[in-house]
Amino acid sequence: MVARFTLVELSTARQEIKKSRFIAVAGPVADEAAARDFIAARSDPAASHNCWAWRFGQSYRFNDDGEPSGTAGKPILAAIDGQGLDGVAVVVTRWFGGVLLGSGGLMRAYGGTAAQCLREAAKVALIETVPATVTCGFGDLTLVQARLGAVPGVQLRDQAFTDTGAVLAVSAPKAEIDGVTRLVMDLTSGRAVIRWDE
Repeated sequence: MVARFTLVELSTARQEIKKSRFIAVAGPVADEAAARDFIAARSDPAASHNCWAWRFGQSYRFNDDGEPSGTAGKPILAAIDGQGLDGVAVVVTRWFGGVLLGSGGLMRAYGGTAAQCLREAAKVALIETVPATVTCGFGDLTLVQARLGAVPGVQLRDQAFTDTGAVLAVSAPKAEIDGVTRLVMDLTSGRAVIRWDE
């Protein structure tokens, strides 16, 4: 499996190429709507072009914003994919300097500014998690909560109480399912029930 990453925070890069100024802004996005909002917020209406691309899972979009077809948005998307990123949007804004760059020059300028911005950005690995419910009695609850909370990547999302104990909604990295199951069963001597929503 290929490791995927996303950005920790906003990143910016600037280049001047043949009197045209290029500024790339990249940031993490949670979904397609957030990507559209990111692009709208970072586009400069006074600029010549605001070209962009975003990827979220299998969904992606790109736009050349008036530049010749395939010379801006597609190279920006290639920069995102080339660095194994997901959940990321990039806007590259250009202020025209009076010198035509040609198709190849535009592709290098947009793709290169985006790639520079993404290379310099702080990244974090995306880890696939699986949700589960853990049903346990009151006698086991505190220990189960404490030990699950100490396992890297395991998150306690919610809890609901019953007459005899609690139902915990948790998530864990997919690679840790067997270990987490064994831990819960060992801690409770098999009294708890854990169900994975795979």
